[in-house]
Amino acid sequence: MKIKLNGIFVDDQQKALDFYTNILGFKKKQDIPVGEFRWLSVVSPEGGDTELSLEPNANPAAKTFQEALFEQGIPITAFEVDDLDAEFRRLSDLDVAFTTEPTSAGEVTYAVFVDTCGNLIQIYQLGSE
Repeated sequence: MKIKLNGIFVDDQQKALDFYTNILGFKKKQDIPVGEFRWLSVVSPEGGDTELSLEPNANPAAKTFQEALFEQGIPITAFEVDDLDAEFRRLSDLDVAFTTEPTSAGEVTYAVFVDTCGNLIQIYQLGSE
């Protein structure tokens, strides 16, 4: 069993694609029309075959879930980075809004930002102490 596809809800699929590709640096993998929405996914430019699906939050339950996590300050997902401080500076220079600046928590350092599509995203670096 493998994890090949993980999804997050977004309030606007095109805005999400722009943010995840142009700001975060992921690459578009799938972009297939499905009714009024799209099967839209991105992958890491560093390789691997795990896709992140950018799912429309059109379902009221999905929107409620997404809004509740955001209001409670809970990231919807997390991405590992090699150099958290450098990535924090790079994203800050691109006007990404952080809700948590780099914070050490034992063997991990993390930061949390807003993805402009209704989610909080955590980035983290292992063994950074």
